[in-house]
Amino acid sequence: MTAIAILPHVNAVLNAAAACFLMAGFIFIRSGHRDAHRAAMLGAASISGLFLISYVTLRFYAPIFVFQGLGAVRIFYYIVLVSHVALAMAIVPLVAMTLVRALTGRFDAHKRIARWAWPVWMYVSLSGIFVYLMLYQIYPADMAALG
Repeated sequence: MTAIAILPHVNAVLNAAAACFLMAGFIFIRSGHRDAHRAAMLGAASISGLFLISYVTLRFYAPIFVFQGLGAVRIFYYIVLVSHVALAMAIVPLVAMTLVRALTGRFDAHKRIARWAWPVWMYVSLSGIFVYLMLYQIYPADMAALG
């Protein structure tokens, strides 16, 4: 397996780790642990940044596979994929604004945008895992194209 061929699996792990950090951050802030919340959210942002680098590298070097499932599952897959991609593009500036507001101490503004950013970010992370499972595990394409 080449380095490029392992990237889809790495990306899935990064998405799962980001989702775990996001959930931890949510739990920490709800229980009043601001420092732990901050650490968890910075961890989620860092992991998501690593994911973005890995994903762009994968897309630069590897083909985009056509989903192999048929029937209703194909429609469902593409609905999730389209929503995932659209929200993944939207979440980047949303997370950046949320982080800047928190790091500059503008907590009221941070809280207002975080109410929207957190669920979108969580959806993007979890739907990324779903896309990975459907494309690479449940209905795998010919992986020989990745080397």
